[in-house]
Amino acid sequence: MPIDYDQLMNWKIPEVEQVLTKRDTMLYALGTGLGFDPMDENQLQFVYEKNLAALPSMSIILGYPGPWHRTGNTGIDGSKVVHGEQGFHIHKRLPVEGTIVGRTRVTGVFDKGEGRGALIQTATEVSMKDTGELICSLTSTSFARANGGFGGPSGPVKEPHKLPDRKPDLQCDLPTLPQAALIYRLSGDYNPLHAEPAFAKRAGFDMPILHGRCTFGVAAHAILRSCCDYDPAKLIAMEGRFSSPVFPGETIRTEIWREGDVVSFRALVAERNAVVLNGGRAQIAG
Repeated sequence: MPIDYDQLMNWKIPEVEQVLTKRDTMLYALGTGLGFDPMDENQLQFVYEKNLAALPSMSIILGYPGPWHRTGNTGIDGSKVVHGEQGFHIHKRLPVEGTIVGRTRVTGVFDKGEGRGALIQTATEVSMKDTGELICSLTSTSFARANGGFGGPSGPVKEPHKLPDRKPDLQCDLPTLPQAALIYRLSGDYNPLHAEPAFAKRAGFDMPILHGRCTFGVAAHAILRSCCDYDPAKLIAMEGRFSSPVFPGETIRTEIWREGDVVSFRALVAERNAVVLNGGRAQIAG
């Protein structure tokens, strides 16, 4: 069945209650590559229980509803959905443990035309269960490649952040492990595309690919390292658009432009010179 615009705009995505532990916080950081230098105590604070801190990008896995579009009659072909954009805004420093609640709603459905797919936009608010205090707000866009031409609106769609027309001010290369996707999936995204070679080949890839959210986390690490002196309180917002997959084991190079408290960025695979995350914008606390 095709997408029913009104039905999807009013789709009830189940509320997610998540018990976050210190182990989860450390596992997320390990999955995004923190701790690759065992002598770097700046990285140690995210992967060791002593004085443990949460990476700002961990916000994007809190209250995560998973592949909600695969349940019920959404009209979306879940096997042809890829992650298009991701963003977060932190209102209160992220906890390293506790029970949190995520409430997600559909905020936009856009028809790109027959054979061109559809965009599904969602927003999530994450709060502490015991106090109701808002921790962070998340935005996400999924690209439903097989669902264009259903007769819905084509816009308006937010334009991506424009990068400065000059050479980057900074550059940060960070490695990914060959088993990075297998570690990262333990933070809640169990799509077999990131684990099973046969599944990846059916999807058109030579091997399992890295999660887009993991690539996003690596870029966040680069900004934290290059612009925040590893102080997680300084990286308060970040957004970007996915443009190409990363294969586990590749090096992610993040190019950075500083303009006051705004950071523009893009990420590419150093070995292939392929841009994988584009139109990036981050907000740094003063």
